[in-house]
Order: sequence, then C-alpha cells, then structure tokens
Amino acid sequence: MSWSIQTLLSELHDDIQERLGRARKAFGHPGTKGEASEAVWLEMLQTYLPTRYKAASAHVVDSTGAFSDQIDVVVFDRQYSPFIFSFQGQTVIPAESVYAVFEAKQSINSEQVAYARNKVASVRSLHRTSLPIPHAGGKYPPKPLQHIIGGLLTLESDWSPGLGDPLARALTDGEESNRLDLGCVAAHGIFARDADGENTITPMRKPATAFLFELIARLQEQATVPMIDIRAYARWLDVDLPS
Repeated sequence: MSWSIQTLLSELHDDIQERLGRARKAFGHPGTKGEASEAVWLEMLQTYLPTRYKAASAHVVDSTGAFSDQIDVVVFDRQYSPFIFSFQGQTVIPAESVYAVFEAKQSINSEQVAYARNKVASVRSLHRTSLPIPHAGGKYPPKPLQHIIGGLLTLESDWSPGLGDPLARALTDGEESNRLDLGCVAAHGIFARDADGENTITPMRKPATAFLFELIARLQEQATVPMIDIRAYARWLDVDLPS
C-alpha cells in the first residue's frame, strides 16, 4: 500500500464538508441545523488539536463576575487552567484560559459576520489576570495578555461569488475589539487577518484542513496562557448568593 499525505489531508476536508452538508439537508429546524454544524466543527478540533488545547461550546467568566455571551466554539487551555466549571450541562471557562472563540453558522453573510463580531467582543472585553511566574531562580514578570483569536465557521456563503468583495467589506467594518481574525467557509475557502490588520481571502478546494492548520500555527505562536490569579476568583466565596 502506498501512503499519500495529499490524500490524507484532502480526506480530512472532504469529511468535514460532507458532514456539514448532511446536517444542512437532514434537519429542518434552524436551531437543530446550527447545533449539528457546531458539533461537526467541535469534533474536528477536539480530534486534531494538540491535547493541551480543548474545544467546547461554553460561556466565559472573569474574576469580576462578568460573563460572555454563549459561544459556539471556545478553544481553551486545559494543561495549566486550574478549573473549568460544568453546571447543568453548561460549560463555564475562566477568561484567562481562552485562546480562541468562533461562531458556527450554516452560511456566511453580513449579518452573521456582525453577529460573530458581537460574540467575540463579549469575550475580549472580559477582565483577565496575569501573575508573575515562579521559577528556580526567582520570578518571571507577568505574561502580557495574548490576543484572543476570533472567527466564524460556515459551510456556505450567501454571496456570489462566495468570497468576493461583500465579504471583504464586511470584514473591514466594526472596531478593533470585535474584528474577526480567522474563518472558514467550507465550500469556498478561508479568510485570515494578519498582525498588521490586513485581511486575506483565499478561495481553495480544501479549506477545512487549511483552517485547522492555520489555527494550530496561530496557537503555537501564542505559547501558553497567562498565570491565572486564582485568589481573584476565590473572593467570590465570601459574597452572599442572591436570594
């Protein structure tokens, strides 16, 4: 048997696109379609991201008690994060542990880009702590807070062409706090924002695999999350619960 890395990478994308397509066709209710699509993206990330990272649908909380909106896909640290809450089937993640957040939708359009931006901003606006890091010779200074990657994942595009000027305009709207960094339209291609704020839109035949690799590369560049101030969260133990 002759192995082919090209075939392996191609099959990864084909599997994702086929499953997203089946979810779109099989379910009539928009909410059910959305949940099925979200599950496809989550399973891909849970399978192929290095084990130091986890992916889940979740809310994000900070040490002041503020919560984000519900986020379809949160990529977060599990190696150094001291706690991840699970309550009544809901996952809650401390803001310091978050690397990336994505919305998962059936199709991309200007409304969904704006919607994803609002969701991303609800996470980026949260307070994050960062403590000095002890080592054998003393302490390293607190790690600067990393940029939280934000994006949008879809199967299709409502525009024609799917990745044309309307998408380019939608990506340049808004403010710095809610800009999207990375996204995949599985039937058409990917988009990415570089460190200088320039957006690149790349039509391609196997975008799901390309998105996965670009996300992993960006996670590698960020290294580890900051050292969380767990005592900042512990203060809430002395606050009376609402009656």
